[in-house]
Amino acid sequence: MNAYEVEIMLSEAQISARVNELAAEIEMHFAGTEKLVLIGLLRGSFVFISDLARKLDLPVEIDFIEASSYGDATNSSREVRILKDLRAPIEGRDVLVVEDIVDTGHTLGHITALLESRSPARLEVCALLDKPSRREVPIKARFTGFEIADEFVVGYGIDYAQANRNLPYIGRVVFAD
Repeated sequence: MNAYEVEIMLSEAQISARVNELAAEIEMHFAGTEKLVLIGLLRGSFVFISDLARKLDLPVEIDFIEASSYGDATNSSREVRILKDLRAPIEGRDVLVVEDIVDTGHTLGHITALLESRSPARLEVCALLDKPSRREVPIKARFTGFEIADEFVVGYGIDYAQANRNLPYIGRVVFAD
């Protein structure tokens, strides 16, 4: 792994405030739901889904799906592999996919197509971060925390080769020359 530093890009306070706002938007959209199934994309979304779920004043169920298109690289391979599938069926249920970051859109496009094939009542996406300049697949999250530039980031669950997930903020990775 190359030597690098992490510079704070979004503080813990900024993230917390935006999670509160997203929870309010999601509550309005899914008002009256019998139960909202939150599906976290592992591993990057685990911190975000935890904070978001605790802020939602809705009946929720949480499940996870794990897909990979990065490995230990900083760029997507564009080949999406499902490493862990859902435990419960979602047919006829309200579903919110919770994603850490939408980059090229390949992983999210693959996951949403897979979930749509399972006939949920409603399927929406909430992403903490969005990098629209990198988009290769025409997909957009209904709920977005922050739009960011094309920078490699870590923290708040997001890693670089399994490191830095535990940072309480989002930081840009600056590689040493």
